[in-house]
Parts: sequence; C-alpha cells; structure tokens
Amino acid sequence: MSRLGAHILDWFGFGSRDHAAHGHGHHHHASGSHGHTHGVIDATIATTDRGIWAIKWSFVILAITAALQMVVVALSGSVALLADTIHNIGDATTAIPLWIAFMLARRKPSPTFTYGLGRVEDLAGIIIVGIILLSAIVAGYQAIDRLINPRVVTHLGWLAAAGLVGFLGNEAVAVFRIRVGREINSAALIADGYHARTDGLTSLAVVIGALGVWLGFPLADPIVGLLITLAIFGIVWQSAGSVLTRMLDGIEPGTIGEIHHAAAHVPAARIVDAKARWIGHKLHADIAIAVEESLPVCEAKKITAALEHELFEHMPALAAANIRLASADADYPHEHGHGEHDGH
Repeated sequence: MSRLGAHILDWFGFGSRDHAAHGHGHHHHASGSHGHTHGVIDATIATTDRGIWAIKWSFVILAITAALQMVVVALSGSVALLADTIHNIGDATTAIPLWIAFMLARRKPSPTFTYGLGRVEDLAGIIIVGIILLSAIVAGYQAIDRLINPRVVTHLGWLAAAGLVGFLGNEAVAVFRIRVGREINSAALIADGYHARTDGLTSLAVVIGALGVWLGFPLADPIVGLLITLAIFGIVWQSAGSVLTRMLDGIEPGTIGEIHHAAAHVPAARIVDAKARWIGHKLHADIAIAVEESLPVCEAKKITAALEHELFEHMPALAAANIRLASADADYPHEHGHGEHDGH
C-alpha cells in the first residue's frame, strides 16, 4: 500500500497504532504527545479539552442524525430503522457521562484523591456500556414484536436515505473519537469510536432491509432490526472487555516491553521489577532498578534521572514514573527510592 493510502486509512482510524508506545526513537513523538510538555497550559487540561471537543461534536452529529431518522421512522414504520435510531440516541447520550468524566479529570489532586480523578473515566465507560446494553434490549424487543406482528413498511426511498444518513453520521463520529482518543490515550474514547464505526455499518443494513421490502419480502425489515440488535450486543461485549481491563489495572501487552526498551538506553540501569497502570488516559509506572551498594548517591541520582528522561522520550502517554533503587544482588527491590518523578 502506498504511503498516501496508509495516511488516509490512519486518518480515518483504520491504521494500527500502539497507544501505549509511540515509537522507539529518541525524537519520535506522535502528534498530541504530552510526556514532556512544558508550557503555560497544563498538559492534562489541554488533553481533556481535546476530549471535550470530540465529545461535544459527536453529540451534535449523532443528535442530528437520530432526529432525522426519527422523522423517517414515523413516516415508514420501519422497525429496522427504529432499532438503528434507538441506538444512535443511546450513542448521543453517552456523550454526557464522558463529558462529565473529562471535566472531573481536570481537577487537581486533593488530600483525598491524591492521584486526581482520572479514574472517573473508567466509571464513565461502565455507564456507557450500560446505556448501549439498554438500547440493545429495547431494539431487540421491538424487532421480535414486529416479527410476531408484521406491519406494512412505507416510504422505502426515504427509509434507504435514512440508513445512509445513519452511516455517514456514525462514520464522522468514529473519525472524531478515534483520532482524539489516540492523541490523549483514552481507551474509553477509542472504544467508543470503533463502536460508532460499527454502528455505521449497521445503518447500512437498514438500506438492505428497505431493498428486501421493495422486492416483496416484508419480513426483511424486522429481520434486519434483529441483526442490528445482535450487532449491538457484540459491541456491548467488546466495549465491556476494554473498559474492565483498564479498571482492573490492565495494560497493553507492549507497555512493559517499552519500559525495558527505554532502560536499554541507560546501560547502568538494570530493571528488576516494572509495573504500570492507567489512571484515566495517563500512564503511571513503578520501576525498580538494580545498582551497586557502593555506588555514590549522586551517581545513583544521575542514573534515575537518565532513565526517567528515556521513559518520557519513548512513552508520550507516561505521566509519572516512580523509580526505586535495589541492590544488585537483591531478589526484591527495596523501598528506599527517590520518590515519584512527575513528567509535568
């Protein structure tokens, strides 16, 4: 594939990127990286502003899409379009808990919440999964009822057009959410973007249902509605897995490898233990390195500072690294480190 084609696919969110590690070079930073951002505006505020921007426009686009589709539902009586519209309404309302989460994430740490409120984004993810699940149940009930009690579907041309509108609206939202989610390393936002893309494909199924009714198969409409419902349940399963992984301190498989890769650039730093977890869309690392017992304190500080620098160079999503020292012959790291090194 040409480089231009790859860029186009990546712009639309089809490219494969590692969201925990954005490359292996000293000077490679993805757009929107903020591991070493220094300036007047706090990096957390900047990233959450981008998140709020994406959520706001996602809400506007999906609300307009759902409103247009609702008009056609009233005209046509299509249960397939009703299922798609219910889901788009559900998607629009997911903007509310995400918006609240991003706003709360802007708050500074307090004596009670010493890490800030970044975890509220995971809570928002659970609420979103619940909203999607509810929309799937409602859509499924309507589709099954229409299979049992068939009704005439009319205005097939408008029905097909509404399906296309649903596809275009969801694709626009998918591009917004995936791109901004990658910039700010938000698992909830990225997952919601891919689920919006799947919704766009299910909207195209409405067009197929309209075509089936036009060809003389009236049950095509409720059958498509049921298929859309099954697709929604699949989205629930996938999104729940992504959000729960973060809530349980799960990380991407390559994250620890990236920490070791960064340490390889500091010959004197031998990692004996490395852990990491996400707090919202910020990565926090806890690392123990082995040093000789006789090493002067000033030299040990130079090693930890060099490792800290390499970590932030290699991992733009990294917010803080707690680097501890262990003796070279120790089996377990000792808790006499230098505290937390904050990237801001």
